[in-house]
Amino acid sequence: MPLLLCVDCGGSKTAATLADPDGTVRAHGFGGPSNFAYLSLDAFISAVKKAIIATLENYAALAGDVPTTLPPTTDLFVAAWFGVSGVDSPAAVEAITPALSRLLNIPTGPRLKVTNDTHLLAAPIRMYDDISHGVAVISGTGAIAASFKDDGQDFQEFGRVGGWGWILGDEGGGFSVGREAIRQMLAETDKASVGGNPPPESILTSRILEYFGINNVMEVLTVVHLPDPIPSNPVSPNAPLYTRMVREKRLSSLSPLVFDAAFKDSDWLALRVLRTCARDLAVQIAILLAKEGDDSPRAVKASEAVISFGGSLVAVQAYRDLVLEELKERGHVFKYVDYLSTPQAMGAVGLSVAFKGGIA
Repeated sequence: MPLLLCVDCGGSKTAATLADPDGTVRAHGFGGPSNFAYLSLDAFISAVKKAIIATLENYAALAGDVPTTLPPTTDLFVAAWFGVSGVDSPAAVEAITPALSRLLNIPTGPRLKVTNDTHLLAAPIRMYDDISHGVAVISGTGAIAASFKDDGQDFQEFGRVGGWGWILGDEGGGFSVGREAIRQMLAETDKASVGGNPPPESILTSRILEYFGINNVMEVLTVVHLPDPIPSNPVSPNAPLYTRMVREKRLSSLSPLVFDAAFKDSDWLALRVLRTCARDLAVQIAILLAKEGDDSPRAVKASEAVISFGGSLVAVQAYRDLVLEELKERGHVFKYVDYLSTPQAMGAVGLSVAFKGGIA
């Protein structure tokens, strides 16, 4: 049976879903990170290939005789949709589309769709009969937001903010949470140096020091700024963990510590860090939204739209609530709020609708 494929390529993992032409989801599979902005084309295709093969193997375990090699020797895929983090320009789409075409044995054209990953989160617009606009927000390793209008045939992107990567931004994502935690730890230590008293105790501070294997907050500066390890000169497995991590990972990997300290232990510092990050993300989202008296044709009225969240950080409802509270303070209350745990599955089902409409 011919299959529809949708792949969500993110900074933490690659998630793939297979559906049949009737829109029934048949299998899921996962692979490693595939943010195109951080990878070579070969590395990107390798990560995508592993996720798709894992999905085909899972399907074969249920359905029997299903090809699990790529490129397939048959016309296995009717159509495919890739939502790729780090694909932010026509040039990026053009760079990866031919390689994906060869991988799947699908000709370039309407049957092979390549977009930014936010487009996968536009699907909830069609879940409601009384709206035609939506805002998609991804907050995982990185962060990005985009606004869309359903024109009856496709989702028209109105605007986008963020998604600049960890060096330039990604406010509200995993890297910014780790960076903000370090910044606030250092700020408390700086203030204490003037007052002559030790900084207030914090569960988060203790856990970050333990995580890096250091004893003093100021030692974190060495941890953060140490150059990336050189692959040709491997670090001893007995060396401190941070010496074996690239700089971006040293900070983004702190976000689980921050979330646990905030929402499980009610640590004051961790809660303040997440409120700051939620506010930064809300400020980004608000750029897409219409203020009172705003007649911009591309600004979305929150009261007439859905906001759909995706990504590991906003999977935590308490964090989503912080973002929504910050938006409310700015006068933006959405008519509907959704979280998509598997946007690639929604995308696969959407492909079935396009297939029935004659995409193939």
